[in-house]
Amino acid sequence: MPKIFTTLDKIKPAYDITYKVVLFICKILLIADILITTMSVIGRYVPFIPDPSWSEEVVLTCMSYMAVLSAALAIRRGAHIRMTAFDMYLPKKVVKALDILSDVAVMVLGVVMMAVGWNYATTLGGRGFYVSMPWLSRFWMYFPVPLAGVAMIIFEIESLYNHVKSFFVKEEM
Repeated sequence: MPKIFTTLDKIKPAYDITYKVVLFICKILLIADILITTMSVIGRYVPFIPDPSWSEEVVLTCMSYMAVLSAALAIRRGAHIRMTAFDMYLPKKVVKALDILSDVAVMVLGVVMMAVGWNYATTLGGRGFYVSMPWLSRFWMYFPVPLAGVAMIIFEIESLYNHVKSFFVKEEM
């Protein structure tokens, strides 16, 4: 059985690249968020610096992207909050089985986010426009949900694989 895991481990660089791309997107969005907010606040008090009318909507959209994408990143790092108080009282195989059950549940959530989020983005978002930017569709406000769903599914596949692999491959100390 370890031979199949050796073969499947060759996909790990793809997960690493996906993680780095999503992290880079979050960093760029954070920088844009800070710059737009700074310009908007300074523009209220300094006459020659503009205070764009679109700043609030763009900042909120950037924040929604960062919130859901960073949640997907937390899956990859195993950084989500979970109940571990009873783990020490349970056999290790039961804890691993519960981890797999948790991975499946979160993957189902990712599929729901992808499907329902895409439906909302294309229907509800496709009909509306930003108030301060009537040329821009609200699709972009709803798009982070299906995008994060896809990222969650990708990172959950890796997590599920690692938990299943831990049943067959001895952990190195």
